[in-house]
Amino acid sequence: MRLHLPSPVATDRLGAALAASRPPRAIVHLRGDLGAGKSTLARALLRALGVTGAIRSPTYTLVERYPLPEGGDALHLDLYRIGDAGELEFLGLDPAEGTLWLIEWPERGATALPPPDLAIELALEGPGRSFAATAGTPAGADWLRRLGADPDLRTFPVAG
Repeated sequence: MRLHLPSPVATDRLGAALAASRPPRAIVHLRGDLGAGKSTLARALLRALGVTGAIRSPTYTLVERYPLPEGGDALHLDLYRIGDAGELEFLGLDPAEGTLWLIEWPERGATALPPPDLAIELALEGPGRSFAATAGTPAGADWLRRLGADPDLRTFPVAG
């Protein structure tokens, strides 16, 4: 799936659509250059799931945990500052914990991370951003199918 996000409002709408269509457990890899909108999309998704209060970028803490109103936790990871995938061991993360993982800079975690249900690529494109998502699992393929059926997203232009 490819879309053009012309504004921050469009990113918020996409985050809401991702939240509304997500499976009960999901792992999302968020890729893109600095400033591409990874944290912005993660924040929009978490808000749409009902997370209240401050939603901090985990740039310095590496992991932020958010209780979800329907139960379970969302884990938001930013691996930009790790030097080696082995450093993830010190975070004490268990792949079985958390109902939603949002992982920025997953390439730095290499094989120490669980495989993604969705791999999302964001990039600056003109005044907005491009969004591309691919499924990594059957659950991710089903998620993309539900996301593509969202009538709100049909108003977005397809990214070039």
